[in-house]
Amino acid sequence: MAKPKIGRPRPVDVHVGSRVRLRRTMLGMSQEKLGAAIELTFQQVQKYERGTNRIGASRLYQLSSVLDVPVSFFFDDMPPEVAQTGGRRPFGFSESEAAVYEADTLAKRETLELVRAYYRIKNEKVRKRVFELAKALAKADEKH
Repeated sequence: MAKPKIGRPRPVDVHVGSRVRLRRTMLGMSQEKLGAAIELTFQQVQKYERGTNRIGASRLYQLSSVLDVPVSFFFDDMPPEVAQTGGRRPFGFSESEAAVYEADTLAKRETLELVRAYYRIKNEKVRKRVFELAKALAKADEKH
């Protein structure tokens, strides 16, 4: 008996995929390069990163090796409401539709590029001043 398709990615799969993307981006690795390392196309890597395709145990182990992180990394920082959706429940018995999981701001490309640029500033005093400037701007923005 075939399992019915759900129509949208499950929150746990989205979280795991966002962690793959986070680590890949932190390493400055393209989807093409990651795909080649695990013998998949970059399109398949995209599907993994969006959570539209689930990552099996052996592939997750392979990704942990290529990305040089423990398998547990992919589950780190999982919000409790996402972790609770990981359990199986009979299809069609949900009291309400599960909330759509929004990716963490730390996994956004903009955030990762900002962090990389920040750490490329060699002068520690300048880097500290940029940090203080960013905090001051954020604080000023909260007041408006």
